[in-house]
Amino acid sequence: MEFVLEIKTEEMPPSHVEEGLAQLEAGLSAGLKSNGLVNVRGDSGKIRTYGSCRRLIVHGELAARQQDREDLVTGPPRSAAFSPEGEPTPAALGFARAHGVSVEALEVVRTDRGEYVALKKVVEGKPAPEILQRILPGLISRLSFPKMMKWGEQNFRFSRPIKNIMCLCDGKLLPFEVAGVKSTDFTFGHPIFSPRKIKAASFREYRDELRRNKVIIDRDVRKSRIEKQMQRKLEPFGATCYPDEQLLDKLSMDVEYPYVFLGTFPDTYLKLPLEVLSTAMKMGQNLFSVVKGRKQMPMFLGVADACDDSRSLVRKGNERVLKARLEDARFFWEQDIQVPLRQRAEELSRVIFQEKLGTYEDKSERLRKVVGYLAGRLEGGEVKKWAAEAAGLCKVDLVTEIVREFPSLQGIAGGLYARKEGFPASVWKAVYEHYQPVTLEDTVPSSLTGAVLSISDKLDSVVGTLGLGVEVSGSKDPFGLRRNAQGTCMVILQKKLSFSFPRLLDKVISVYEDKLDVAREELKDTCLEFFGGRLQYIFEREGFRYDLVKAVLAPGLGDVYYAYLRLKALDGFKDSPHFEPMILIAKRVNNILKDQPAYKVNSDLLVEKHERELYTTFEIIRDNVKPLITRGDFAKAQRIVFRARSSINSFFDNVLVMSEDTKLRRNRLAMLQAVSRLLGQIADYSQIVVQG
Repeated sequence: MEFVLEIKTEEMPPSHVEEGLAQLEAGLSAGLKSNGLVNVRGDSGKIRTYGSCRRLIVHGELAARQQDREDLVTGPPRSAAFSPEGEPTPAALGFARAHGVSVEALEVVRTDRGEYVALKKVVEGKPAPEILQRILPGLISRLSFPKMMKWGEQNFRFSRPIKNIMCLCDGKLLPFEVAGVKSTDFTFGHPIFSPRKIKAASFREYRDELRRNKVIIDRDVRKSRIEKQMQRKLEPFGATCYPDEQLLDKLSMDVEYPYVFLGTFPDTYLKLPLEVLSTAMKMGQNLFSVVKGRKQMPMFLGVADACDDSRSLVRKGNERVLKARLEDARFFWEQDIQVPLRQRAEELSRVIFQEKLGTYEDKSERLRKVVGYLAGRLEGGEVKKWAAEAAGLCKVDLVTEIVREFPSLQGIAGGLYARKEGFPASVWKAVYEHYQPVTLEDTVPSSLTGAVLSISDKLDSVVGTLGLGVEVSGSKDPFGLRRNAQGTCMVILQKKLSFSFPRLLDKVISVYEDKLDVAREELKDTCLEFFGGRLQYIFEREGFRYDLVKAVLAPGLGDVYYAYLRLKALDGFKDSPHFEPMILIAKRVNNILKDQPAYKVNSDLLVEKHERELYTTFEIIRDNVKPLITRGDFAKAQRIVFRARSSINSFFDNVLVMSEDTKLRRNRLAMLQAVSRLLGQIADYSQIVVQG
């Protein structure tokens, strides 16, 4: 049975459309599965969603009805239902009469409580439309959005007012009601260019009729249409659209029938940097910059929800508004460059970073100290010098006019101003890139100086906020701490930076002096746990097995990049025939050592042949593995460590660890503890799941 649902509303923001479609898909899939409605291939709740700024659409192939099922209805005990001679008693007769069957239809079944009289009844499955009628009103009513609206007299809230609900089962109306809106068997075309009523007997007909009436329901099709039109518009100029995937995604959801138009602006504004021009075009007007190479051309591209622009009204309107915005941007740019960055930095003392954590001038001073420490651990020299210079400048653009007008230019504007003033590339690029990465898909700073500044800035924000006792939950992260922590980890991983993360945390905490409310050790533990959780999310998102990730992170977050190298080495060995046997041995060692105090090995107490062999093997492996671990060659280190398996097996097979002799028992435990510590430098193997 084909099912089609369309909720038509007033225009919704793209984020609301995506949220609504995700909830509809999840809720309907769960409802179909719990009610035994499956499609013809037997998959639970196979549905697909489509949407635009005015429509939430669900399409699926469902079973026409539930399958019949056989229920066993239990009656009285056998002893009460039948006499010793096997004759039915009034209890059996009454049970049969109550269910409308003869006593011959009853049977005796054995249960945990003994033998009972029972009746097998076939329960007829309900038709799919009947079930959908029951679950759809509640599902639609429960949809939630970032901001909800209430309209009319009913106490009902939704993203935007609902104008129509079309619901079809095999082309026929499925009647129900939500917030006073009754479902219909029709919809409407584009509200401006083809607002006529549309009826359809199937999803294909519905989709094609809407297309003929200037509505494309598939976002991917709309996006492709935009890209092709852009390409055709720019082909005569040999130019391309300045890439902005986020804006393209937004516009593909903002329109139902996209039309791309090309506009121009005066050449005089080309003196502004590309970043300023593209931001001015994007903010407010959702326009794309046009570039040839990396050079801005005096053109822009826009997307309208229209069939065409034959009278050029859309183009001219955007050109008029854009000219005013570019004039403002040029004024702000020219005003800003009249004041040197170092002079403007004095204004940071009047800008609050956080009430208890001080001003942005205080933050800049903290960053100088942290970048100096971190650069010294990584390379030192020029990087340390330029990073300190960049730390003093990176927040100055917060007091510029261009950032007040276009907040998304934070960091970028500072880098552009620093470049114009003649600062070295290492300085202005670090300032330009220090907010990167904003998302996991974003690029990281290109230079080591930028990476050092980015890590320091993000760590300062995370440590300061957690140091005030702010808690981050699954739905609550008002200061973007998860984003900052993930960004820190991404910079470390992609730039392959190896250093002690706990020591860097010590430095960041210390430069806050007495401004934090949480005790230092407690705060350090909180930060390590928080960053460990973000690193686990990143690793699992990249496709690593959850148990391997836990095995690598369980010993603690010491060196973030080395944690990745250990995980990569572990992942590379997971299919080896030696892997699971070694895991089982490691688990056995950990089980024996559980709750045991620490002991020290005394080689004079190694009296058995197999324990002496194990200790000799351990010392050789330890000495060979140590330099490999120091330089991060965990794959080779792991191969060498695995050679200890036969010696450990022989030890367990021939030596009694828990000897009655206290000294021997403690010495053998001490040797196993040493082995466990060696294994732990690669991973906590006890966290790894062994199948079967």
